[in-house]
Amino acid sequence: MTIVTVAPADHPRLVEIWEAAVRATHDFLTEVDIQVLKPLVLHEYLPLVELAGCEEAGELVGFLGRLGTRIEMLFVAPERRGRGAGRALVEHAVGALGCDEVDVNEQNPQAVGFYLRMGFRVVGRSARDGLGNPFPLLHMKMDGGDAAGPS
Repeated sequence: MTIVTVAPADHPRLVEIWEAAVRATHDFLTEVDIQVLKPLVLHEYLPLVELAGCEEAGELVGFLGRLGTRIEMLFVAPERRGRGAGRALVEHAVGALGCDEVDVNEQNPQAVGFYLRMGFRVVGRSARDGLGNPFPLLHMKMDGGDAAGPS
C-alpha cells in the first residue's frame, strides 16, 4: 500500500470507488440518493478537500479527503476492503496531516466500528446529515484528542 497525491485527472476513478463503496456499505441510501450525490461528489465535494489516495500495485483502491483537522470522506473499493487501505489512509491523515475528527453515518455500522478500532470515540450526534437528510451522523474524535495516531 502506498499513499499518493491525487490529481484532478483521478477524480473519475475516485467517483467509481465512492459509488462502489457506497453501494456496499450505505444500505440506507436509495438509488435516487446515489444518483443525486454522484455529480455532487465529482463536481463539488472532491474539489473542496485535500485528497490522498491509496495505491496497490499501481492502482488507486481508496481515497481520503480532509479539510483542516477533519476527515471528510474515506472510501475503499469493496473488493479491497480488509486489506489495509483504509487503515493506511487514516494513519496518514492522523499522523501526517493532524486529523483528529470525523463524522460517520450512524446507519453504517461497519464504518463506525472501523473508526472505533482506529482510536476514535463518539463525542456527539446529529439527527441529520450535512444536506439535511434524515441520515444521523456520529461525531467522532481521536481518543485523547491528539494527533499521535492510533495505538
